[in-house]
Amino acid sequence: MTEQCKTAVVLVNLGTPDRPEPGAVRRYLAEFLADRRVVEGRGLRRLLWLSVLHGVILRVRPRRVAHAYQTIWLEDSPMRMVLNQQVVGLNLALQARYGEQAPQVFAAMSYGQPGLRDCLQSLADNGYQRLLILPLYPQYSATTTAPVYDQVAAFQQQRREVLDIRILKSYCEHPRYIRALADSIRHHREQHGGSDKLVLSYHGIPQEYADKGDPYPQQCQRTSELVAAELGLGSQDWLTTFQSRFGPAKWLQPYTDKTLQQLPGLGVASVDLVCPAFSADCLETLEEIAVENRDNFLNAGGSQYRYIPALNAAPAFIELLEQLVREQAGDWLGER
Repeated sequence: MTEQCKTAVVLVNLGTPDRPEPGAVRRYLAEFLADRRVVEGRGLRRLLWLSVLHGVILRVRPRRVAHAYQTIWLEDSPMRMVLNQQVVGLNLALQARYGEQAPQVFAAMSYGQPGLRDCLQSLADNGYQRLLILPLYPQYSATTTAPVYDQVAAFQQQRREVLDIRILKSYCEHPRYIRALADSIRHHREQHGGSDKLVLSYHGIPQEYADKGDPYPQQCQRTSELVAAELGLGSQDWLTTFQSRFGPAKWLQPYTDKTLQQLPGLGVASVDLVCPAFSADCLETLEEIAVENRDNFLNAGGSQYRYIPALNAAPAFIELLEQLVREQAGDWLGER
């Protein structure tokens, strides 16, 4: 690799507020929920949504969400902390493999800081010509991965000489990803014992989006099937659910919270719950899943509820990221 072909890897996650305060949460939600990929709609529907967003949601929701963030906040947002740890881990792994030829790894967010648009501009200003973008969403959705493509396309449109940019679309079936998930579940059960049911909970999307062709639900189910097979589970030992719905519209089902409220009545006394769509623990896992849904299950008569953490910066996840770099950009790095 020569100076004229500097290569970078950019790890991209969704985003997080700068601080657990209503003002910071309001700014983050305004950017996130105004994205046409996140809340679809044209014409009058779009105008109606924006009026509701700015007239109601951004006046009411930030205070409640900020309080939830305060319960999980450390010296920074957990998602951003984990993303930075993943960058450090992958940098070390690539340096060990490629030495001075190793690409530099950077962090970016679709919404909030560090912003993807600013990251791309900074890399271009510093002479990087080859960029591998790794969205940290194992399953593709137009609501998560597609905005990364949109921002990259918008950046390229402003340039006379475009950069050589590759984007990984998904890795929902990658053997190292499946094995890392299965091993984390296996290790957790070796430490804490088994349970009656393994629940694999994924972030939901509106059913309308799936009906229009978003492949996300099929990819989630495929991940669950492969993890269950890797663990040797029978069909009665596990199930897939969807969490974090918003608004009155129908979202992907079965809903995680409703399912957990029903399971004790079906004879399920203990559950382990894992969130395979999340590469980093965040508000949706640490507060909604680990706290709120634990209460849902126990209040319905369950006796034992355990959340299995996301892969975060575990060695197995760093090894997966290194493998993805080799597969997606090996020719840039001298791999044969």
